Amino acid sequence: MEINHVLIVEDDKEIREGVKIYLKSQGYEVFEASDGIEGIEVIEKEEIHLAIVDVMMPRMDGISMTIKLREKYDFPVIFLSAKSEEVDKIMGLNMGADDYVTKPFTPMELLARVNSQLRRYKRFMERLGTVKESSAVHTIGGLELNEETVEVTVDGEPVKMTPIEFKILLLFMKNPGRVFSAEEIYERVWNERAVNTDTIMVHVRNIREKIEINPKEPKYLKVVWGVGYKIEKQA
Repeated sequence: MEINHVLIVEDDKEIREGVKIYLKSQGYEVFEASDGIEGIEVIEKEEIHLAIVDVMMPRMDGISMTIKLREKYDFPVIFLSAKSEEVDKIMGLNMGADDYVTKPFTPMELLARVNSQLRRYKRFMERLGTVKESSAVHTIGGLELNEETVEVTVDGEPVKMTPIEFKILLLFMKNPGRVFSAEEIYERVWNERAVNTDTIMVHVRNIREKIEINPKEPKYLKVVWGVGYKIEKQA
């Protein structure tokens, strides 16, 4: 059985040690860093499957670190922060985080988030290695998504997507014109009952920023107010 490698990036030694002890007791191999610079160094040396990253740190904060690691890596990132304001959560998710845990937290809560994110990532990686499908390329206007290569292009230009963004866009492109509620998107992409769908709005906005020439006047990804979202069929 493969042992998952988790990186904890946290400047508070007590929190770092507490999380490390708990994760190790659950069978994870744990790596540590006290700021974003050390975190990036660990990622470049070790195979990391998930990172738990504190937002506020000296030298390089968690948001700057996540922006940097997202240039090369797609593994899940869970932010830790003492702030609970919604704007901070949305900013964190905008910067490439997959989930958000507010301090103080219980070890069980953090473990549940870690397990959930790793399950999702494993399913995504398995898709990379699946047998080629006959209808693996989906095209709508100048937007093209290739399931085999996990690539998205807009008017021939490659667009980098996170695993979650790719899965949401795939759902839309397989069903052009169909409106999906936030709850349905969550349940179909995450394969879990929708508890908190706030992240869907953020992911959809991120996708729109990447695929639209003018995100404020979208050509492809439309909001159907009070209902949900859809990819517009193109003539």
